[in-house]
Amino acid sequence: MRLETMRPNPTWDAASYEDTVDVFAAHRDELVYRVWGGDWCKDCRALLPDFAAALEAADVPDERVEEIPVDHDKQGPKVEAYDVEYIPTVVVEHAPDDPDEGEEIARFVESERLPPAIYLAEQIEDALETA
Repeated sequence: MRLETMRPNPTWDAASYEDTVDVFAAHRDELVYRVWGGDWCKDCRALLPDFAAALEAADVPDERVEEIPVDHDKQGPKVEAYDVEYIPTVVVEHAPDDPDEGEEIARFVESERLPPAIYLAEQIEDALETA
């Protein structure tokens, strides 16, 4: 099931976020994005469309983005395994074909100081450049 909130915002301007898009593009084949959200959630509706637009602008393949809907009690697939308490939550991991498969690289949780695309791009860049 797809999240409507992960439908890319058509007015998001990739040129204004070139650095963010470049980070996602540079790692598009080595990372997986797991996105927990709910179409009923106001934070998800506010934050996820721009994040989806950034992934789209970076040509991140659909199979690298797992959309995981949760109910009003924030229950759903993999919630316990990934310790998801708030939504939206986005966990970035090494892809299944990577030797470090499943290793968490970055995590965005609902109320970070920056929007998810910018926050995660910074975290990814820091984690992979220092590795």
